Amino acid sequence: MCRKCPWRAYPGAYLGLGSCRARLRRRKAREVGNAAAEANSAHVEEETRVERWLDRAIDRAATPRGGAAVIAAITTVATVVCGLLMTAIDPKNFTTVGLGLWWAVQTVTTVGYGDVVPTSTAGMLVAALVMLLGLAFLSVVTAAITSSFVAQAAERSRRTGDGNAPATEYDVRSINERLDRIEVLLRESRA
Repeated sequence: MCRKCPWRAYPGAYLGLGSCRARLRRRKAREVGNAAAEANSAHVEEETRVERWLDRAIDRAATPRGGAAVIAAITTVATVVCGLLMTAIDPKNFTTVGLGLWWAVQTVTTVGYGDVVPTSTAGMLVAALVMLLGLAFLSVVTAAITSSFVAQAAERSRRTGDGNAPATEYDVRSINERLDRIEVLLRESRA
C-alpha cells in the first residue's frame, strides 16, 4: 500500500512490492523517457472503484492465461447479471430467478435448449448480448490455449535448437566462409 494513498493498491501491493500505480507509471515513464506519460501520471483523486478494478484486471491480463481468467470472471458476472435482468425484464416467460439464471447459462455456453426464450424486445436485446458474450468467451479461451501451445513449442524449439527458422544473412556468410576454408584445405592437401 502506498503511504500517500492507502486506499489505492495496485496488484501486488498486498505482497509488499511497493507503492501506488501513479508512482509506478512515473517510474516507467522515466525509464522510457516519455515526458507526456510522466505528466499524465499525476496523482488522481477522482478514480472510482470500478476504474481501479478495471486497472487491476487489465494488469492481470498481461499473459494469455491471465487474459482468459479475466474474461472468464467477466463472463461469469455478466451471465449472472443477465440472468437476473432477464427475470426482471420478461417475467411472463422467466417466472423465477433460477429459470433466468438457467437460461443465461445455457445461452452463454451456446447450448440453447430452447425450453425458455425471451419474447419482449428488451429480453431479445439481453439475449443478443449474452450470445455475443458467449461467443467472445469461447474465442478468447481458444486463443489463449492456442497461444500457450505455440509459446511452449517455440520455447521447446529454442531450447533444443531444432527450429526451422530461415537462415539469416550472418548464417549464410559464416557458412560461405567455412566452405571457403574447406576448399583451401582441400587444394592444399592435393598439392
